[in-house]
Amino acid sequence: MTQRDLFSSGFGNEFSSEDPRCPGSLPEGQNNPQVCPYGLYAEQLSGSAFTCPRPANKRSWLYRIIPSVKHKPFTPEPCGNLTENWNEVEPDPNQLRWLPFTIPKSTEKKVDFVAGLHTICGAGDAKSRNGIGIHIYTCNTSMVDRYIFPQQGKILITTEFGKMMVEPNEICVIQQGMRFSVDVFGETRGYILEVYGAHFELPDLGPIGANGLANPRDFLCPVAWYEDRQVATGYTVINKYQGKLFACQQDFSPFNVVAWHGNYTPYKYNLKTFMVINCVAFDHADPSIFTVLTAKSTRPGVAIADFVIFPPRWGVADHTFRPPYYHRNCMSEFMGLIKGHYEAKEEGFQPGGASLHSMMTPHGPDADCFEKNSSAELKPERVAEGTMAFMFESSYSMAVTKWGLETCQKLDKSYYQCWEPLRSHFNPNWKPSKK
Repeated sequence: MTQRDLFSSGFGNEFSSEDPRCPGSLPEGQNNPQVCPYGLYAEQLSGSAFTCPRPANKRSWLYRIIPSVKHKPFTPEPCGNLTENWNEVEPDPNQLRWLPFTIPKSTEKKVDFVAGLHTICGAGDAKSRNGIGIHIYTCNTSMVDRYIFPQQGKILITTEFGKMMVEPNEICVIQQGMRFSVDVFGETRGYILEVYGAHFELPDLGPIGANGLANPRDFLCPVAWYEDRQVATGYTVINKYQGKLFACQQDFSPFNVVAWHGNYTPYKYNLKTFMVINCVAFDHADPSIFTVLTAKSTRPGVAIADFVIFPPRWGVADHTFRPPYYHRNCMSEFMGLIKGHYEAKEEGFQPGGASLHSMMTPHGPDADCFEKNSSAELKPERVAEGTMAFMFESSYSMAVTKWGLETCQKLDKSYYQCWEPLRSHFNPNWKPSKK
């Protein structure tokens, strides 16, 4: 049995699934019958306004043993280092780089996914559903009856729609309002991009044509799986609401959905299936050609957030400085490294670490990279072999949290020194070579 046998493939499709233990559990011909098969409750999960245009309308119908409305009142829960306070510290326009974030040792302290969430930076406001937050998670133990892009360690995500095993070099998207839990298998670390309002879409391909980049068939959606389980101590459901955490108790499993149908689902994607587009003549194309997913703003062509990767590929451009160019950007660029070495900075930028180049903050190859590639023999070569770096690019000017700048103690204050050896090559007497 292949992995695809355990998932439905496609992006934004109308899916339907029922647990094989209960054949016929999906109602026929309607969404909300007077009596559902097997005595189930019908519950709709809306990811968009009812009146959204049909191409943008997101919803799923869940058929569950007990509806999610049955729970004790929510009470405030400690947020730890999870925050939406973008004014904790003064703005910092410098190039920022973090060493790999520390994973707590299980022998010292048990830390699950929720307790291991740390906000690095972000912008906007969850109340107005306009903004983003970027977090790191570091944990060593599974969530036990608590429900709320791994870099190190695979994770098993149980959702109301089914289960997904997500390994390094895979991403998953859990959409707003979906309940899930995370099981880990040892020391685990990863990155999270939280978008407050918009949904992720596949980028438009334009002149590329009908095929390329992330192909819809490679996105995998889980199939229905339920548990009808009760525990004496009850279940704790963690709800992130207006930037704060709240907890409630209930006496049944949140994962009691026997069948479901709709187009508002969680999904995962393996980055190795990305079909790379690259320059085959001269010059360095803009990194937008590596966009996997985009969350669009109301301004055409401007994203709230783009998810971009830098996968293994061929470099063949002639008469060209092949690494990324020096750059000042009207967008903010947050980068992470899953494995290997990033091509523009082979030293210092490590797996499990990160960097942030804010709006109009200059950035680009370090001195060693520039000198090496300015004189390299330009022959076809594999680029980024055994490596996977990524970027969250946003039109927001992101603020860094106090945890990111101070508390984590992973900020590399020597980062700027990688450009210090850059020297002038200017020659006022230069003449073009005769051909």
